[in-house]
Amino acid sequence: MSELTDDFEYERRFFCRELPAEYDDGDTPTLIIQSYYVHADNYALRIRLASHTLHVDMTPDVDPLAILDQYRERFTEAYVTVKGPSVGGTRYEVEREIDTRIAAELIKRGGEVIIKNRYSVWIAEDGWSIDVFGGPNAPLIVAEAERSGPVTNLTIPKFCITEITDQPRFNNDGLAARPFNEWAGDFEAELAESGPKFQPYFGKNRMV
Repeated sequence: MSELTDDFEYERRFFCRELPAEYDDGDTPTLIIQSYYVHADNYALRIRLASHTLHVDMTPDVDPLAILDQYRERFTEAYVTVKGPSVGGTRYEVEREIDTRIAAELIKRGGEVIIKNRYSVWIAEDGWSIDVFGGPNAPLIVAEAERSGPVTNLTIPKFCITEITDQPRFNNDGLAARPFNEWAGDFEAELAESGPKFQPYFGKNRMV
């Protein structure tokens, strides 16, 4: 039997319609291209490349493999990641850094590829990641607050429309299996019918 580990991520995630101008400080966001080789039943095996010097507009027609071919030398970080199912904002995750050249070749050879810009911002006492997706996942925007322990008593900014923490379809591996543009209309209809929802079991939600 394997030993218990602390290889877990703790996060809360929110659907957004825009990246407010006050959270775009003009710095180049992190460009991420990642390929999912396993994306089933909320289990995932992922290869990720990241660039901190390359800005690409996240339009519906952006081609991540074409971007990778054109700017391969601009990607300076690469990781292989294994993820387990997410339950209540907690998910098993193990990540290891790998050579960018190997990562690029793996991405070109298989998996389902996602491209996005990641903005890092500070809101109240938490660091947030705001992901703006391109390709078939455009115009999706997801904001995420992550901590080293359960994300309780969170200050939630007003641009977060509704919580999606426990909706696997919004996980990146879910988006690899079924891109946002295939079900965006259904989601908007659900949201219009039921209204925004925020999880009640993470302490007090402080809306600002």
